[in-house]
Amino acid sequence: MSLQNPPSALIPDHPGSKIVYIDYLKVLLTALVIAHHAFVTYGAPGGWYYSEKTTLLGATMVMTMFVAVNQSFFMGFFFFLSALFIPSSFKKKGAAVFIKDRFFRLGIPLLFYSFILAPVMNYLVYYYAGKHHITFMQFLSGYDSWISVGVLWFVVALLLFSVAYAAWKSTSKLEPDVWPMPAAKNILRFGIALGVVSFIVRLEFPVGWVLDPVGFQLGHFPQYIAVFMVGIAAAESKWLDRLNADQYKKIKTIALCLIFIGFPLIYLVKIIFDHPLEWFSGGLHGEAVFYAFWEQITGVCIMVAVLAYGKKRLNTPSPFLSKMSRCAFAVYILHPLVLISLSLLLRNWPVDPAIKLLLVTPLGVVLSFLLGHIVVQIPGVNKVI
Repeated sequence: MSLQNPPSALIPDHPGSKIVYIDYLKVLLTALVIAHHAFVTYGAPGGWYYSEKTTLLGATMVMTMFVAVNQSFFMGFFFFLSALFIPSSFKKKGAAVFIKDRFFRLGIPLLFYSFILAPVMNYLVYYYAGKHHITFMQFLSGYDSWISVGVLWFVVALLLFSVAYAAWKSTSKLEPDVWPMPAAKNILRFGIALGVVSFIVRLEFPVGWVLDPVGFQLGHFPQYIAVFMVGIAAAESKWLDRLNADQYKKIKTIALCLIFIGFPLIYLVKIIFDHPLEWFSGGLHGEAVFYAFWEQITGVCIMVAVLAYGKKRLNTPSPFLSKMSRCAFAVYILHPLVLISLSLLLRNWPVDPAIKLLLVTPLGVVLSFLLGHIVVQIPGVNKVI
């Protein structure tokens, strides 16, 4: 199950209005998460609670391109943004309070999702899509998926990364290194290195292989771990203060070329040679090498380009975007319920699933944020998310 996310609760301390664009980028990424899962519902590769896959080749190609580009960067970017303020939070709170706070703000949503939200969503699909008309209590009597983190696999990983960081800082007496702003060529080298490591890891853990019950797709974790560490380095070296969008214009151009030229080439290879899609996911295949390098270089370039764009264009306080940012974590947690409900309501609509996507995606984004905004007003809940 893809996902991904993540919100204010995942950024421990907000450093002030000078970098409000970080919160606004978080809103953009959360909206992309919702759209991503809507696309998977109606035709793109991937698993989801409920799906109606279109058979239209043109629609499938567009959906596949959308989720592939998303997957190349959006979850890694969430880890990067979440890491940015972890050093300041750890320094302010100390190891014990930092870990306690992480378990409180991340652990409670995990329990809620696994023991309340997941059973409800699975029941809705079982009842309406599966047409098994039984009561909720009857469903629960045979329910055996209580450890079900779903899209909150990200929260589990972030919790593990945070604990590892706290353990390292508690035992290390060394002052953090101050790194220079990375040049464009070094960013590309970083993407290439991630491509190599990802290909090697996917020999054993191809894309789509999931570590249960935590839901980790280990084939993507080289990027997640690496960019989390880069986020820590960026915070300690104050890269955000020195970020200059004009320095990375070439990176933006490379990203666009990789998206609109590189991905169609991958699809063309698939069509011409008619090799199994699994060959791109991992193993000793040229397709797996091609895809690993394309994905990682594209993802790194998009992250840098979007971060630079955010600082240049989005760094102005906006009451509306601030409200959206405030409820982004709630949106991340609750959006599967919204998407599943919309999809089930439209399940008998006699049109191609690609048409349903055009309605469900914008409605899913709007309704998820409305629901999230309502939820964060609830006393007690707003202290967690």
